[in-house]
Amino acid sequence: MTQVDQDDYETTVERGMALATDLAVRAGAILRDRLEAERQVVHKGVVDLVTDADHASEALIWEGLKAVFPDHRMMGEEGSVGATATMAEQPFGWVFDPLDGTTNYAHRFPHFAVSICLEHRGVPVVGVVYDPMRDELFAARKGHGATMNGQPIAVSHTGELVRALLASGFSYDLAERASQVVLWEHFNNRTQGVRRAGAAALDLCYVAIGRLDGYWERPVRPWDMGAGVIIVREAGGIVTALEHDGFDLYTPEALAANPAIHRQMREAIVTVTGITKPT
Repeated sequence: MTQVDQDDYETTVERGMALATDLAVRAGAILRDRLEAERQVVHKGVVDLVTDADHASEALIWEGLKAVFPDHRMMGEEGSVGATATMAEQPFGWVFDPLDGTTNYAHRFPHFAVSICLEHRGVPVVGVVYDPMRDELFAARKGHGATMNGQPIAVSHTGELVRALLASGFSYDLAERASQVVLWEHFNNRTQGVRRAGAAALDLCYVAIGRLDGYWERPVRPWDMGAGVIIVREAGGIVTALEHDGFDLYTPEALAANPAIHRQMREAIVTVTGITKPT
């Protein structure tokens, strides 16, 4: 980058961080206030849901982002889109989930979050995840560390799988779940346990703060993992694809953990799946 480009980049990232934080907290308030109210639930698939709260939260976020960054690319889970520019034409893009954990929310199970990510040429550079029920705001900006409610956070120091607590999730496509159980059973039999809480963004944040030691999931969407990826990385963790070191925000998989557990999880996944890809 030229100095002018660098200055523009830093300004955009700083403004983006402030905006994402404000919008996440405001959207979270909508979710919290509507949790016990009557709601409309629509099935997007057999077990894939969307509620009126998803739409209200997404509208707030989309309108807020568009007002400040009208030229940015944008992708929200419930269909919001921004500028039609390519990544080469517009390097900045937003991916956000107005309600990560919709199934939990629909059942009034109080574990869900708002997730907002700003990426630059496909690389997450700002991430904000807000859990309105615990009033926990996880945030990170590339090169500036990760925080929870303004306090620095870091991944765990757990060094052995047998001492680790992991998390994962399952596909909305019921036909895919049988194959996903293979990895679940492998790790469940070699760790202190595997959790499936139903909100990928919070799973990643829990890795970042050390409540979990590792997380893997496939498939997982960019709006679910984007913010969590930069939060884990800025907290000292590693995020890659499942079987190789590359990572693409728009490829639906992620393996996130502290450095020691990440290596052990990677080796286990390659062994169990039998898939090896170039690093």
